[in-house]
Amino acid sequence: MKLEAPMNMIAIPPLVVLLLLLNSGMAQSTPFPVRVGVVVDMDNYVGQMGLNCITMALSDFYTKHGHYQTRLVLTKRDSEKDVVGAAAAALDLLKNVQVQAIIGPLSSMQAPFMIHLGNKSKVPIITFSASSPSLLSIQSPYFVRAALGDSSQVKAIAAIVKAYGWREAVPIYVDNEFGHGIMPFLADSLEKVNVRIPYRSVIPSFATDDQIVAELYKLMRNQTRVFIVHMRTTLGSRLFSKAKLLGMMSEDYVWIITDGMTNELTSMDRSVIEEDMQGVIGVKPHIPKSEELDKFTFKYKKEIQLQNPTNHDMNLNIFGLWAYDSAVALAMAVEKARIRNATFLKKGSDSTAPTDLEGFGVSSIGTELIQMLSNITFRGLAGEFKLVEGQLESPPYRIINVIGAGARVVGYWTKGDRKNPPKGWVTPTNGKKLRIGVPVKLRFFEFMRITWNSDNSTKVEGYCKEVFDMVIEALPYGVEYEYVPFATSDHKRAGSYDEFVYAVYQGEFDAAVGDVTIIANRSQYVDFTLPYTESGVSMVVPIKNDKSKKAWVFLKPLTWKLWLTSFCSFVFMGFLIWILEHRINEEFRGPLWHQVGTIFWFSFSTMVFANRERVVSNLSRFLLIIWFLVVLILTQSYTASLASMLTVQELKPTITDVNELIRNKETVGYHNGTFVFELLKGLNFDKSRLLAYDSPEEMHELFRKGSAKGGISAAFDEIPYVNLFIAKYCSKYIMVGPTYKTDGFGFAFPIGSPLVPDISRAILNVTEGKKMMEIENRWFKNDTTCADSSEFSSSNSLGIESFWGLFMIVGIAGVIALIIYVTSFLYENWHVVNRGSDAETTTLASKSLELLQRFNSKDITSHTFKKYERRVNHNGCGCDCARIVMEPSNEYFHPSPSTFSHNSPGNNGPPSRMSSSPEAQAGCFTIRHEGEESNAIEQDQDQQSASTVAQETH
Repeated sequence: MKLEAPMNMIAIPPLVVLLLLLNSGMAQSTPFPVRVGVVVDMDNYVGQMGLNCITMALSDFYTKHGHYQTRLVLTKRDSEKDVVGAAAAALDLLKNVQVQAIIGPLSSMQAPFMIHLGNKSKVPIITFSASSPSLLSIQSPYFVRAALGDSSQVKAIAAIVKAYGWREAVPIYVDNEFGHGIMPFLADSLEKVNVRIPYRSVIPSFATDDQIVAELYKLMRNQTRVFIVHMRTTLGSRLFSKAKLLGMMSEDYVWIITDGMTNELTSMDRSVIEEDMQGVIGVKPHIPKSEELDKFTFKYKKEIQLQNPTNHDMNLNIFGLWAYDSAVALAMAVEKARIRNATFLKKGSDSTAPTDLEGFGVSSIGTELIQMLSNITFRGLAGEFKLVEGQLESPPYRIINVIGAGARVVGYWTKGDRKNPPKGWVTPTNGKKLRIGVPVKLRFFEFMRITWNSDNSTKVEGYCKEVFDMVIEALPYGVEYEYVPFATSDHKRAGSYDEFVYAVYQGEFDAAVGDVTIIANRSQYVDFTLPYTESGVSMVVPIKNDKSKKAWVFLKPLTWKLWLTSFCSFVFMGFLIWILEHRINEEFRGPLWHQVGTIFWFSFSTMVFANRERVVSNLSRFLLIIWFLVVLILTQSYTASLASMLTVQELKPTITDVNELIRNKETVGYHNGTFVFELLKGLNFDKSRLLAYDSPEEMHELFRKGSAKGGISAAFDEIPYVNLFIAKYCSKYIMVGPTYKTDGFGFAFPIGSPLVPDISRAILNVTEGKKMMEIENRWFKNDTTCADSSEFSSSNSLGIESFWGLFMIVGIAGVIALIIYVTSFLYENWHVVNRGSDAETTTLASKSLELLQRFNSKDITSHTFKKYERRVNHNGCGCDCARIVMEPSNEYFHPSPSTFSHNSPGNNGPPSRMSSSPEAQAGCFTIRHEGEESNAIEQDQDQQSASTVAQETH
């Protein structure tokens, strides 16, 4: 085979090869374009400024970083100041342009739908002006706010209000997403500085002047004169103009504006500022001065003047700076992500989708891009660019005051790093511990128990001690302390509780911990913390068992409403069964009073399932199945409740009135060493009639003796001790009122101790937790099985709320059955209802009367009344056949004796149930219904008589 070179192969000079290689290298160094959408309001000042700043930012950035391998290519869309317009613009960019990021929108109202689109397509949505805090609540990792949220300024506003000592403030905000978003954060910040919001003024975004004036008149009628305005300058300028006209810009009023207006003060009408807003206070993010900012500001003004020489509104505000920084951050993130040939991954199309919202795909680089963007940090024109939880980190704020044609900075607010300010004092470091005094108790060791060891050291236990330990642990700082008993040298109690508290006042102890009640005379010497137990002094008396039963106790298991409902239900069910059975069942027919009696007898006999009347209608059987279930549940519940009332003891206190004790000069007991003794003397008890006890056992023994034998008839003690006593002797004693209020147990400290407020706050945290319940269960839980005193009271009666579901089921079933029956009855007698108008009896009354008559008559078509006649032509006999009537099988109907014929002579069998005739002998039968019964019987009798006469004549 001969091989020849192709005709198109020619020699290539080396110089040409070198040029091709250079061109190839230049082609490879060409940057990769990355499409980015921009959605702003083109005819809005902020929108135009933001778009210009974004364009200038990319120009400056790529001039400095010409070696970058990526370039952002902008595609602009006008949102036309509309939520739908912004959504349509974003949808067009995602579907048709397939942008990898969108900068915008301007307003918080336009943002939510765009955020959802970005989340669905995994395309970052970057806004430099939508500031509502509620936008971050939308679960989208692809939303970035390259600006400050409105929640960043609320602490600065609260600091202003607190600094001037104002106790109330009224927020005035626009009724949209921008206005509502800040309110939860503003309310929380004001609450933390004890500032109340008595009223919220909400103004529609498109409010007329009359609406604004009407709202201002409402504010004038209120007492509060401190207003916090949160809205954009378009509506805000109108608000201040009307407030000026109404005289609300005087020295008696305080107006504070948020950065929604302060950021745009330079673009507002100067006449509004100079005439209507003098003295207004505001907050504004602090922008640090820099050489780059000054250069860009000069360059921006020059650029705007070149674009439109007649435009004198060239002021640059913070929104333009945020737009500039957001574009720079996005360009840096795209380069760091090393994006090459970014595409959209198409999703499977759904032919059933009614719109094209599913038409766009998912960005292939969106996840990586948002991660890079979240980690970008640099020094921008507006300050440090650093994203924290999807938005710019909060900077310091400037406090401005509107004076003349502009605003003057009067102060700064800086966010502190510490959650709590310095306390100003610490526990001494010289090794001295706080001496915590504890009482020596003779009984009631559950509250405090002190045990002395052989080396004279002590072991302190008890409920009060554990609560104090837990409170100290909850403090934000450490406190060293030791327990010191309030005792004599022989380990006895050193004095009363009043003396124990007074020892803190004298400096013997640094604090008193125990079952110490907070009362007025003790608070003159010490400062008490908040109580950690329930408060009050109550009376304890023995229980008497009242076994007498009342004659009408059988009515108590059910409330009168349930009795009435049950009675009506029984009558309703009996009446309904009568309706369903009246035309087809002889048991439900007869004279009027017989039928009324049947209704009541049948319905109430179902209560004991003693009804003997048979029902033949399927609807009746269906209802009775449901009704029997209801009756069974109702009777069983009644039986159980009545049995409980008859067997449970009715326990009552022996004494319920304190005045009765005083009047009868009864002896009462009190806890030794407590303030209860003074309380009883203040209630006019005779001192000689007061006996002290030291333990629950001693108290119980005094009750057993009784007042007549040197004991007591009642005892007064603090509720914690009473609860402990009743838990041990619950079946014998009961606590009765009234309760004499005290503040419960508290910890005592020297007056002015800085520990008191901190420990009080810690007590609130401790008492609301689970650990407090664990301590109470550990010390006060009685091991003896003891029923609660409420178990000895009369059982509650059963109410209609326990059975309304059953009665509702019965009612629904009954109504359904009645509707079915009435529909069937009207269908059978439709010829009566639909009778023509030419008849004389065509009035509604006549038709109704005839329908009632038909209802009252028997239903001869029912199987319960039907009789059968058969006419049979034996062997094709064409003779006239006599009728043989077969009696119905219904046992309720008894045939006439004339219907029976005896057997022929010589036949001793039972009489036949057929009337004999020549036709019968020929085998002819006729089917006959009950309606023909009486005539047939008479005709048969006449034929038999005529036949007999004919035979005799013959």
